[in-house]
Amino acid sequence: MFGNRTLVIGTKHQKEKVMAPILELELGVHCIVSENFDTDQLGTFSGEVDRKDDAITTLRNKCLTAMKLANCDLGVASEGSFGAHPSTFFVPADEELLILIDKKNNLEIIAKEISTNTNFNATELNSEDELIRFAKLVQFPSHALILRKTKNDFSNIKKGIQDWNSLIMFYRALTVQSELAYVETDMRAGYNPTRMAVIEKVTQKLIQKINSRCPKCLTPGFSVTEVVAGLPCAICNWPTNSPLTHLYSCKQCNFVVHKKYPHQLAYENPMYCNVCNP
Repeated sequence: MFGNRTLVIGTKHQKEKVMAPILELELGVHCIVSENFDTDQLGTFSGEVDRKDDAITTLRNKCLTAMKLANCDLGVASEGSFGAHPSTFFVPADEELLILIDKKNNLEIIAKEISTNTNFNATELNSEDELIRFAKLVQFPSHALILRKTKNDFSNIKKGIQDWNSLIMFYRALTVQSELAYVETDMRAGYNPTRMAVIEKVTQKLIQKINSRCPKCLTPGFSVTEVVAGLPCAICNWPTNSPLTHLYSCKQCNFVVHKKYPHQLAYENPMYCNVCNP
């Protein structure tokens, strides 16, 4: 289905460095990058361009735009979001979405990875010492930083700072009249090795989903589309919020398979039971 075809990667931040080797090895494609595609027009992490649509819509638009610019019928794109973990609320997380669109075969496959392995952080600064402490905390200089006067002032923003001399010089230039400034981690993939590792992981997940074919029509992307909770507690047998069944479905022929006990557990630990451990 994919062998010897050209696949465009919708990125301007070097994601092809980790994505292309996996895609070329596993799918037999030839990867290219649409050089004239400014993905920042769809939104920036630093906030000067707001993301107007939800992550999935933005992801799909990014991929389709790259495919159009490259005149290519096969493409992938990724979209990252940073914030509190959906279940562990006080822990920052990186959610990476990756889409493959194949117009030739009318196929769309999406993979997702949520990782707490991120240096995502930001703070207001009152001194040069605070800047240095923050930089060390977030793995600078291997991970780049962004500086500006205030959180909502984008008039004099410096991105991609990757050495101590530049960091201190730009901070001092910003704070001639006042030591106040705003610093944040640069979450663009090419400036953040930790995020790049998560993108590599979600690319592997995408390959797994592509290799999972519908038992009925053999279309790639046969995967979990619904999780049914209700795994019984090992003590009281009351249904918990843990998964009891995974529903796998095919977007092409709508074939569905119900797989009970997806984590090979027939009962849940009572610590996760709202009756035994309210």
